[in-house]
Amino acid sequence: MRTSIATVSLAGTLPEKLRAAAAAGFDAVEVFEPDLVTSPLRPAQVRALAADLGVRIALYQPFRDPDDVDPTRATRVRERLRRKLSVVRDLGCDLVLVCSSVHAGAVRDDDELAAQLSALADDAAAAGVRLAYEALAWGAHVSDYRHGARVVALADHPALGTCVDSFHVLSRGDDPDDIAHLDRLFFCQVADAPLLGMDVLPWSRHHRLFPGQGGFDLARFQRAVAASGYDGPVSLEVFNDLYRQADPGRTAVDALRSLRYLADRTVPGTLPAAPVPRDWAFVEVAATGAGVPDLEALLAAFGLRRSGTHRRGEVDLWTRGPVRVVVNRRSAQDRARLSSLGLEVDQPHVLAERARDLLAPLVHRPVGPGEAEIPSLVAPDGTWVQFCGTSPDWQDDFLPVPAPADSPPGPGAFTGIDHVTLTQPFAGFDAAGLFLTAVLGLEAGELSEIAAPDGLVRSRAHTSPASPVRIALNVGPTSATLRGRPLAAAHVAFATEDLFAVVEGFLAAGGRALPVPENYHDDVEARFDLDPEFAAALRRNGILYDRDAAGGEFLQFFARSVSREFFVEVVERRGGYAGFGASNTSVRLAAQRALPGGD
Repeated sequence: MRTSIATVSLAGTLPEKLRAAAAAGFDAVEVFEPDLVTSPLRPAQVRALAADLGVRIALYQPFRDPDDVDPTRATRVRERLRRKLSVVRDLGCDLVLVCSSVHAGAVRDDDELAAQLSALADDAAAAGVRLAYEALAWGAHVSDYRHGARVVALADHPALGTCVDSFHVLSRGDDPDDIAHLDRLFFCQVADAPLLGMDVLPWSRHHRLFPGQGGFDLARFQRAVAASGYDGPVSLEVFNDLYRQADPGRTAVDALRSLRYLADRTVPGTLPAAPVPRDWAFVEVAATGAGVPDLEALLAAFGLRRSGTHRRGEVDLWTRGPVRVVVNRRSAQDRARLSSLGLEVDQPHVLAERARDLLAPLVHRPVGPGEAEIPSLVAPDGTWVQFCGTSPDWQDDFLPVPAPADSPPGPGAFTGIDHVTLTQPFAGFDAAGLFLTAVLGLEAGELSEIAAPDGLVRSRAHTSPASPVRIALNVGPTSATLRGRPLAAAHVAFATEDLFAVVEGFLAAGGRALPVPENYHDDVEARFDLDPEFAAALRRNGILYDRDAAGGEFLQFFARSVSREFFVEVVERRGGYAGFGASNTSVRLAAQRALPGGD
């Protein structure tokens, strides 16, 4: 698959966009007319810059409203195109995107429309340029790609072909399979999008996403494009308000990752297979100085003990049953933060190879004599992800620490790590989700929007039906961040089959629970018609409760945060409950905010 990106998909000036696309590895770009109009560079200079960067200018766009029922205005359209053709030639480009008309004077007769487009194609051919006609989903007369293709066939001009855009096809609910039968497909644009119930024009202008981040079946669309015999670039045209404010270099990398992922979904085997992580190997929390005693006291209160220390020092292994927490004291900051995720994978090096092909930066960590080699990479938010084999060889890097004679395990037991929640920068939420689906093979759940004291928190869980690995992504309101209140802190949730016993042991060991408002327990008891004795036990232990439509139950307990960036949760799932207690999140956020320092 040859790759391209429209400059409208990136933030910055035209030279910055071209450099970002080239650095990411794109083969070509579409130059969006407003980017050229606002640039001090003349078209020939843009052409030279693109050539120096090694990217081809594949298309110039858009040429709007190409037809008119008024002959005088139709003549002006031809003159407008002739002027643009000189710009296109200077850019070194040979293809112009022509959008179906949206104005009131659009031609409504297909024969007349074909005649006017043919006349435009005559002018284009004389300049050595071709025209790709695109049916806009909100077009006045032509809004369906099949209708657009029929008009192109009527014109029967070698310089006039069709452009298909996944958004304009799939947002209407059209069947993309007929794309396979198009005779003259000149260009292909792709974009994903969330499935929203809104007018198609603002949906298109503000909410497009990169492939793999939305709800469109782009693999089916792309298979139809390939079946047509199209061999040109697959180009991203993504109008998104956040992308146009974000760093263009990072956005371009995310964009190319999405196209490579799409290529693999279209033709499975294009990338190395994604071995689904089998289980959690460990989570790592980094802290130094004053942050270490608080973190260690929290872990000890939950019954974890320091069972190993790394051969090279400053890193300890804390365990309780199948739960393993690595405490890294090499951190550059005092506050405890979730710094690394260790995943058990059948073929760690294969997954690392896939990650490299998907542009995930690999980490070359130092490996001492006798230490396990653990392929590692950096997620978009900076969290390390380490691929451990299914054997416990990595634990041999830790020298055993004998258990104190007076430290019996507390009541209850942990059955593993239930999930991890990672916080994302405001503009990084979609990129992180793509990373989890494309690189790790996890499946994205439904997006939740939760009312917090300082605004909405967006959350989405990524899970695998074949493993217990669950990772949730949160992004907090920008207003909270600006006021120094990052409320959507990262955390790890331990799993148990007896939460009441775990909480009893935690409190007896001096652990501090997150205070839960009495009003919450009043509401839960009434809303779920709970047994009074059970409701009293929830209230007494500071445990939150949820129940799904099938009767599955979810019990949650939160310890007080050890920093604004990290806290611990323990959960008990009953009766097949598969959610994450989203209805309780606003209560937890408000309770954390109410504590001194907002942590």
